[in-house]
Amino acid sequence: MISVIIPTFNEEENIAQCLVSLTHQTVARTDYEIIVVDGGSKDASCTIAEKYADKVFTQTSKKVGGARNDGFIAAKGEVIATTDADCILPPTWIETVREDFKDEHVVQLYGPVYPIEVGIGNKLSILFANTFSRIGYYSHTFYYTLGCNTAFRKDAFIKAGMYRCFDAGDDLEIALRMKDQGKVVFDGRLKVGFSMRRYEQFGTLKSLYEWFYIVSHGGETQKYSYTQKKYK
Repeated sequence: MISVIIPTFNEEENIAQCLVSLTHQTVARTDYEIIVVDGGSKDASCTIAEKYADKVFTQTSKKVGGARNDGFIAAKGEVIATTDADCILPPTWIETVREDFKDEHVVQLYGPVYPIEVGIGNKLSILFANTFSRIGYYSHTFYYTLGCNTAFRKDAFIKAGMYRCFDAGDDLEIALRMKDQGKVVFDGRLKVGFSMRRYEQFGTLKSLYEWFYIVSHGGETQKYSYTQKKYK
């Protein structure tokens, strides 16, 4: 059994396409479960999610890292994957995750992304991000793991201490602890459609500056809030 965790907040315009992509996988639907952890949405996110997901509930822990942690605790799977409500998953996503975790030494798995929205600027931004990710992995200097496209061995994840509840950077910080539990692996086949809407709204450079500012301040800040998803 593989469990897929999706934190959400006011994502009624996007979550259906994410969940539909998850229900059209190359493995049997009975081989994986979908869990949506909601941050108190005021729209129809939960109603839509209930049509596709096995479990939909409101988070009790703080922020998006806490939402993912709540999902992990509720999950049945020995391997647990995470994505975002505004992403699109390739049909072989779960099959690839299952295949890579046949190596008992693998404790975390991640892959690249591509922009859902068209535009040369979006393509260049994602090209930079994917190149940055590959450089870090193949040089063994850092792991640019994203919450929209990663998976964990559940027992190792719990032993590592689970997600820290930061404003940003929690999905990268966890890899620093996971590598002490076993192998952290990058697989280019795990290519997930990533929404660039926040970058388009506020500008790529401004959004990246905000993200790096938050991460460099330990994941917590009061200075920036305009691109953060308002999870509890």
